[in-house]
Amino acid sequence: MSEAGDGIGTLATGALWARTFEGQAGAHDAHEGGACANCGTERIGAFCHACGQAGHIHKNLMGLVHDIAHGVFHFDGKVWRTLPMLAWRPGELTRRYVDGERAKFVSPMALFLFSVFLMFAVVSNLATPHASKPATIGSKSASDPDLLYKKYQAKLAGLESARAKTSDKTVQTALDKQIANLKDDMGELEVGLAARKAIAHPAENAPKIVHLNTGWRWFDRSAGHMSQNPELTLYKLKSYAYKYSWALIPISLPFIWLLFALRRDVGLYDHAIFSIYSLSFMSLGVVSLTLLGRIGIRGGIVTLLAMCVPPVHMYRHLKGTYRLGRFGAFWRTFALLVITSITSSLFIAFLFYMGSE
Repeated sequence: MSEAGDGIGTLATGALWARTFEGQAGAHDAHEGGACANCGTERIGAFCHACGQAGHIHKNLMGLVHDIAHGVFHFDGKVWRTLPMLAWRPGELTRRYVDGERAKFVSPMALFLFSVFLMFAVVSNLATPHASKPATIGSKSASDPDLLYKKYQAKLAGLESARAKTSDKTVQTALDKQIANLKDDMGELEVGLAARKAIAHPAENAPKIVHLNTGWRWFDRSAGHMSQNPELTLYKLKSYAYKYSWALIPISLPFIWLLFALRRDVGLYDHAIFSIYSLSFMSLGVVSLTLLGRIGIRGGIVTLLAMCVPPVHMYRHLKGTYRLGRFGAFWRTFALLVITSITSSLFIAFLFYMGSE
């Protein structure tokens, strides 16, 4: 199966898991009255008041397709109320959910599951470089990579020399673009040359096994396994990060509790909802930044957004959820950034431990 197919499957799986947490799919054109097909209770409306099952039960393929599309894109319409509030008024969303106003919004766990699955699907398929294309000069393909690389070097030297001699801004811009494209092609060719060298001389390019003697046998053994097969280790890390992303929630809870240790009006449940909604936003933020980079937005802008948006969102989220003043929200935002670094490090350490087994 292709990577794109895997990504679509992952996205659909995430949506269906989210639907499991969110509840049964809404029924359109449900019939009122009649016995419930699930528990036999006589219904008095579109849904059974005893077990909650919808009165209208489809038994055709199009109904199944509708359920899947409904689960992936609709969330009973709640997602269109939840996502804008998660982005612009996260504190109000969390506070309203904690206080009991829940039917209007996607539940935190359902949103978290969907956003994590979506993040891994998008990053796995869009954050990877394009496959190397056959190198060409003009309209003729070069059959010898070494000779082609030398020609690239000569052409690059000529372009850089012309760039240095001209003072025309338009010409400089055109030459800069040619130089950048040529360097990209050379980078791809270098990867191919390195791979060919590794195949031709496997003993010279085989991964070196790291031998450590720290006194912790499990750590020394794990480091040796990881150095021996780094590709497998990377795959396992990605797989475990996908499977155990939920572990970030219990890891972060004690640290968030410390920020409000003297508050008696908030408890672990409040902190859990705050944490889950916050992690959901960050996952969707990764998706957005990946898509922005993919459509050609400059790397500097994407980096600036990655640095500025999370602290601002944390500040607004803390301030609204816990009804803090500006100073209280500000210092807790700084502390939360430190906590995020600590929890991320603990999670990564956990992944390395799992991936090295």
